[in-house]
Amino acid sequence: MKLAKILGSVGVVSAAALALAACGQSGSSNNQGAKDAKKFPDSTPKKATKQGGTVSVALETDTPFTGIFSDELSTSALDSSVAAPGEESLFDTDDYYRINNKGAATMKLDRKAKTVTITVKKGVKWSDGKQVNAKDLEYPYEILANKKTQAQRYDSTLESIQGMKEYHEGKAKTISGIEMPDGENGRTIVIHYKQMRPGMYFSGNGYFWESAAPYHYLKNIPFNKLQSCDQIRKKPLYFGPFKLDKLVRGQSVTWVPNKYYWRGKPKLNKVVIQVVNPNSASQAIKSHKFDITGVINSQWDQVKNTKGVNWVAQVPLAYSYVGFKMGKWDAKTGKNVMDKNSKVANKSLRQAIGYAMNIDAVNKRYTQGLSFRVNTLIPSGFGAYHDSSIKGYNYNLKKANQLLDKAGYKKKGKWRVQPNGKPLVLHFATMSGSPNAEAITQNYLQQWHKIGLNVKLTGGRLMEFNSFYDKVQHDSKDIDFFQAGWSLASEPSQGSMYGETSPMNYERFVTPENNKLLAEMDSEKSFDTKYRVKVFHQWQKYMYDEAFVIPTSNSYSINAVNNKITGYSTKPSQNNNGHQLWYQVGYAK
Repeated sequence: MKLAKILGSVGVVSAAALALAACGQSGSSNNQGAKDAKKFPDSTPKKATKQGGTVSVALETDTPFTGIFSDELSTSALDSSVAAPGEESLFDTDDYYRINNKGAATMKLDRKAKTVTITVKKGVKWSDGKQVNAKDLEYPYEILANKKTQAQRYDSTLESIQGMKEYHEGKAKTISGIEMPDGENGRTIVIHYKQMRPGMYFSGNGYFWESAAPYHYLKNIPFNKLQSCDQIRKKPLYFGPFKLDKLVRGQSVTWVPNKYYWRGKPKLNKVVIQVVNPNSASQAIKSHKFDITGVINSQWDQVKNTKGVNWVAQVPLAYSYVGFKMGKWDAKTGKNVMDKNSKVANKSLRQAIGYAMNIDAVNKRYTQGLSFRVNTLIPSGFGAYHDSSIKGYNYNLKKANQLLDKAGYKKKGKWRVQPNGKPLVLHFATMSGSPNAEAITQNYLQQWHKIGLNVKLTGGRLMEFNSFYDKVQHDSKDIDFFQAGWSLASEPSQGSMYGETSPMNYERFVTPENNKLLAEMDSEKSFDTKYRVKVFHQWQKYMYDEAFVIPTSNSYSINAVNNKITGYSTKPSQNNNGHQLWYQVGYAK
């Protein structure tokens, strides 16, 4: 599915990792935790599976999940994890994320005609027994593009579709570029594009949506009520292997088989996902309280000798980062707008903040090397698209001080002042969640104080996940820079996160050069992979230099899985758009 999803608290790799896409090994460390993780498989051992049983899953978070059961309206990895047993993408992929025809729908691309044809298979039914039809394939585009839904996932990527921009701006009542040749009750849509894009062959490309929405179930709900309605919050319909049976809001969710599931009967009778505080995660693993529990990396030493579990590990397509607030989102124009008077408008200041962060020392001390510093915004899991020549913002206090001195941030007593001589106080926002989040944050504040920057925590303390993103998304005045995380789509295009028209470009950074490079990486010319790789490398160098967002770390994701369970896998071909394919999970005979 397009778009990155917002990660939960930075430093916590938990059951939320179930929502992340898999990728190859990356990063290295002399620490024991990383050595252990490299040995672990990406799947449980294959065994004959019996019918029946309940699997319980821990969702490590110190905050309730939002519970928006709609791929179009949800942005949180926690919500993705909670929805995973029911939510299924339209497409299956191979292990390189290339879309194949084994999933619920097929996709055919015609470069000459500039069309993508999507056909849902006969027998793919919603959990109320109704066949998924063409209108269900088209309706998500209306949900995304209608301003009344306030969908965070709409951006210019989708405006490659003819008529999408006109619909979004309220100038047209329908999206002219999406046709249903066999009518709304047929099973096919044909999407007409202004330009074809090289990423279209791969899942996560963002130029077409990879979910369906039950039009017959949602059609009478006004767009401005959609996000809060019972059909989305309490009684969602999915065509995946399970349907929602019981919901304790923000705390737990119980799934039972969808008797109409197109691949046949799932192995399990029930999947229960329950919130557990990260501080209790290690105890939950040792006491076998859940069948599947994500390891909190800082707790690896406490749990690594646990018996009766299989360790399943991966390096997700994800990273945590520090982002600088460079402007505001303009809802009227649907664009990010830079503010030249932003406190962090000076590039040298941003770079100095990056060089002052002792990321390697933090990872070694708090995660046994299970987290590691990343140097660019394209993780190594993307292969050739990743530019390994970029060294990133490695710890260098001397360089940080030199940058500030040269840029005119002179010291006046303990603290540096702005080049105009006025006092400089920077407010930094970050989330609670990880058991060590407070200690890590205090460490970074200390580092910035060492170079004379008066950095204070927004609100004086770590923030709860939902409050944090509410402030970040609404460009709160008391945030100058912040720390957060992305779980990435499996196609490396960057417009949805860093484009001028993307609401998820939380830094609000916009330049002609950035616009040009983002457009070029998805241009017709970029069907030539070598050329596309070159553009990605140019973009990474540009972003590294501008430092409006500085990637900090990625982490091994390790899950403790009951050793009686089989069919659990993090391989892209065994997953479904980053979700565990729950129909194949069961207990071994």
